[in-house]
Amino acid sequence: MEKVEKNEQQWREELSPERYEVLRRKGTERAFTGAYWDAKEDGVYRCAGCGQELFSSETKFDSGTGWPSFYEPIEGEVVDTEEDRGFLMRRTEVHCSRCGGHLGHIFEDGPQPTGKRYCINSCSLELDKGE
Repeated sequence: MEKVEKNEQQWREELSPERYEVLRRKGTERAFTGAYWDAKEDGVYRCAGCGQELFSSETKFDSGTGWPSFYEPIEGEVVDTEEDRGFLMRRTEVHCSRCGGHLGHIFEDGPQPTGKRYCINSCSLELDKGE
């Protein structure tokens, strides 16, 4: 996979202010405000920064948190993780492996078969509904 590398000025020019804040500055949209927290459409969720396929609607579930939640990413190494110690908490951050954009966090309280909850900001995603 070819990495997407841009300077901050290029990202600012290409992304909306909200997307820039989340994807590049590790911000978080407010719960129950994003476009996909309660979306039911079939399709593939892509990174809003680079278009890489990240999650399938088949693995999306209602976590009750107000953010889109998935129990696993699409096949392959499409997301990377790192420890996040912000806000006096210890969490695991999830970001796009292609462009490095911040997506959200992963928690160990999801449904089977993985037991994981990828809690993702809607504005870091674009839903591709396909044909």
